Amino acid sequence: MSSEHVENAHNVRNTHSARRTYSAYGDGGATMALKILVAGGFGAGKTTLVGAVSDIRPLRTEEPLSEAGRGVDDTEGVARKTASTIAMDFGRITLHAGLSLYLFGTPGQDRFWFLWDELSEGALAAVVLADTRRLEDCFAAVDYFERRRIPFVVAVNRFPGARAYAVHDVSHALDLDRGTPVVLCDARDRDSGKDVLIRTVEYAGRVHTARLLDSVS
Repeated sequence: MSSEHVENAHNVRNTHSARRTYSAYGDGGATMALKILVAGGFGAGKTTLVGAVSDIRPLRTEEPLSEAGRGVDDTEGVARKTASTIAMDFGRITLHAGLSLYLFGTPGQDRFWFLWDELSEGALAAVVLADTRRLEDCFAAVDYFERRRIPFVVAVNRFPGARAYAVHDVSHALDLDRGTPVVLCDARDRDSGKDVLIRTVEYAGRVHTARLLDSVS
């Protein structure tokens, strides 16, 4: 096992149940680490996004799609997909000195949703990736985070050839709570993915601050 994978496993263990942790890095400085989930439907681009933005080699749990699985998983619109996440993806990105994000990509298939409760423990916020060709696939993720009051941003992954929709149309189609951000992105592009994460942290900060103020008022 490589040193990168050892470090990944160490980070996963230390951040799994804590919303914020403080760790010593090579410069000896204290770093605030925030846990962010990356969710969405099957084939929406979760593994791609985590891999594109991660500063370290991402930890993946992908397995090839089998013929038996094709009878269970709906691959319409994502026929070129050859592998799928069966547990989680993990990556890390440093937004600036003193602030890092630990990214946990959730599995997309229905039969692996039992893992979501474990992965969401201690999460500050989430990104819900949406594919406009299969928009209904992200309904479950939207419902999940709304029920658990985990702030989230919907990121519309712009697949080549997919029909373009206005942000407010996507928000209406998903029946999002007022104020839930919808942004456009390209999960393959690091800068685009980084912008999504910055928006997510900013939005989560506003939501958690508002809740704190409500609790003391």
